Amino acid sequence: MTDGEAIALALAEAEAAAVRDEVPVGAVLLGADGALLARDGNRIVERRDPTAHAEMLVLRAGAALQGNERLGGTSLFVSLEPCAMCAAAVSLARVARVVFAAGDPKGGAVLHGPRFFEQPTCHHRPVVQRGGDPILAGEMLRAFFRARR
Repeated sequence: MTDGEAIALALAEAEAAAVRDEVPVGAVLLGADGALLARDGNRIVERRDPTAHAEMLVLRAGAALQGNERLGGTSLFVSLEPCAMCAAAVSLARVARVVFAAGDPKGGAVLHGPRFFEQPTCHHRPVVQRGGDPILAGEMLRAFFRARR
């Protein structure tokens, strides 16, 4: 799967999350060979689990599929910049690369906020890239929250 296909799939998972009345964030995990390991969207409300972020779900699924908590060589594609919890999980899982569409000045922890991967206490620093359509991803989030106000 190409990077473009993976980020498009993450955006599709975000749309599916919105349909479930979840905050529209989607994630895709690819293996080192580009094979799809996992895809999902937020399921916090559905599972009544504050850790059921899209990134956490695909990391758990990928680790289970590979039979290893270390996901070296994998690439994580996300519709929104990961939060501190998800960035920490990415580091602990040894994900090689993180690609996200929209930045998150309020809750993001990669380019904003604590800039988790830049901290001296961070054990593993993935390559971070922007990809996909940040305008589409951002508008999806704005529309979701606008409808709830």
